[in-house]
Amino acid sequence: MTEALGSPLPPHLEQRLETVLRAVCERGWTVATAESCTAGLVSAALSDVEGLGHALEAGFITYSDHAKSALLGVSRELIDRQGAVSEDVARAMAEAALGCCEADLAVSITGFAGPAGEGNEEGLVHFAVARRGGETAHREAHFGPRGRGGVRLACLETAVDMLGEAAAA
Repeated sequence: MTEALGSPLPPHLEQRLETVLRAVCERGWTVATAESCTAGLVSAALSDVEGLGHALEAGFITYSDHAKSALLGVSRELIDRQGAVSEDVARAMAEAALGCCEADLAVSITGFAGPAGEGNEEGLVHFAVARRGGETAHREAHFGPRGRGGVRLACLETAVDMLGEAAAA
């Protein structure tokens, strides 16, 4: 059975998204995404703000380990050694997304949105935001068992916040 976001974004998140995109556009920047557990939700949200969708340069949906390696060039050795849901892989995904396009910022998300299997924590997500010519920021979140939709929405909010922080720096 599939689970989707049943309603539009919460008003506070829509407002935050618009504010962040305006800041990105005022700097003349664009954004790329490298998404795993959110499967394109962040890209879709970035492109959905009327008049500001041009801030999205590219979106990479790299749900599988193979896609992370084949599409972004993240080392299979790194994925095998650290696990796809790790700080190092999140950083590598964001930095690789910048290398694949002309964006100024790239946000990456890799985690377990739903039941994760034995030894893996449901709701564990790693984020990274890479800025061309700047540092790559990382954040780890433990959203818990909220269901796939709840975790994905929390991921969107975190990604928007991190992009806002990077655009303000």
